[in-house]
Amino acid sequence: MAEVAHKNQLQHLAWRAGFGETLPVISDWESRRRKEIVNKVLIGPVKKTPASVDVVTVGDLPDYRRLKDMTPAERKNLRQMNTQGIKDLNVAWMSAMIKSEHPLREKMSLFWHGHFACRTQNILFNQQLLGVIRDHALGDFGELLSAVSKSPAMLQFLNNQQNRKQHPNENFAREVMELFTLGRGNYSEKDVKEAARSFTGWGFDAEGTFSFREKQHDDGIKSLLGKEGNFNGDDVLKILLDQKQTARFITTKIYKYFVSETVDEERIAKLSDQFYHSGYNIKSLMRDIFMADWFYDNSIVGNRIKSPVELLVGIRRAVPMTFEKEETMLLFQRVLGQLLFYPPNVAGWPGGRNWIDSSSLMFRLRVPQVILYSQAFNVMPKELTPEMGEGSNYKMTLQINDFLKRQFAKKVNATIDWTPYIQSFSEVPRENLANEIAGLLLQQTNNINKSLLEKYADSSSRENYIKTVTIDVMSTPEYQLC
Repeated sequence: MAEVAHKNQLQHLAWRAGFGETLPVISDWESRRRKEIVNKVLIGPVKKTPASVDVVTVGDLPDYRRLKDMTPAERKNLRQMNTQGIKDLNVAWMSAMIKSEHPLREKMSLFWHGHFACRTQNILFNQQLLGVIRDHALGDFGELLSAVSKSPAMLQFLNNQQNRKQHPNENFAREVMELFTLGRGNYSEKDVKEAARSFTGWGFDAEGTFSFREKQHDDGIKSLLGKEGNFNGDDVLKILLDQKQTARFITTKIYKYFVSETVDEERIAKLSDQFYHSGYNIKSLMRDIFMADWFYDNSIVGNRIKSPVELLVGIRRAVPMTFEKEETMLLFQRVLGQLLFYPPNVAGWPGGRNWIDSSSLMFRLRVPQVILYSQAFNVMPKELTPEMGEGSNYKMTLQINDFLKRQFAKKVNATIDWTPYIQSFSEVPRENLANEIAGLLLQQTNNINKSLLEKYADSSSRENYIKTVTIDVMSTPEYQLC
């Protein structure tokens, strides 16, 4: 099948490779061949540098080298700066996802944000790690792995700053193998110990720059995954990338995120082999997935539950809007179970059916009405658990919890710009509007009752009809799927 013939298949690609697309974009794609569309999705705007989401510079923050000498008041001020900075970074990245002309880049970054799960209360470290992920999101996985592994956020989070020759700390080495490359069960405890020795001396300075502390490095002979030598951290990463199991583990995770939770072993074997022989080229792997006929099979279209961030970004890309306080997005994220920069644990968000429980599903169905009708936010968010650290980490988590609680029962003040959305249906006859709206917003329209949409729609004007039908369609269980 050389063409992606049907609108729902095009919208399927738009959702899996991004956050949905507008009717004009889908209509434009209808006249193009699949290869041309996929290339456009993969490459994005030609010669356009992606917008930075940085919210602070080193000069904005106090000198971390004098952290031990800070007064209690200075420490409190620093915590507040970090807390506010992380909220600002969340808002900035959400904005980038909503406005991006290269949505696949942000979607891949969102995937890697969960894969390389990290929770740090240092805004500069958070910002650096996000920059690394966004820069390498569609590039070389080996380069991404190396850059993440050398980021102060990850080295701090996984305790490698404490990994010294006399006292190896195995935490970083274990997670690099279990979560980032091979997957559990594909290495031995001896491999973990030898890798930990290899990573001794990897750390960072007060300004967040990677540093190799040679005097703390164990320069003895190590034996790792069948190889022997005087290995350092870079050698370990190369050995891990040489393992075909790493390509298989990453491919399986990407397949479950972008295709289906139900893994097809034959497809995984072929895709991972191509990924390995491409030198871990992420863009090449995504091209193989999006060009495959099976990717557009009815069994795959509309079988995935949107993550909370995908749901929110999708609504805001469909209908442009601004919020009186953009930080409101953090409250939506928390109630729905995906607060950026606060993964639940080192394994990230489990995804799939885990996004849905009885309370979150009911709120999910109300999200379009709360936003588009500017209703009161009357769902109390679950508290973040501060067990992932102590001291300032613990206190900052409490600050975030306090901020989220204070938003409870406040009205969501959004200014909606319906004009471009309504104009996109200008050529559609009145009697076909409900079908067109449902066809654009949903992957599966079989269970949508058109007469029910008509019954509850505001028919006083064409404009009001489009608005109310859109909100009703977005409030269906089917809109939770992509």
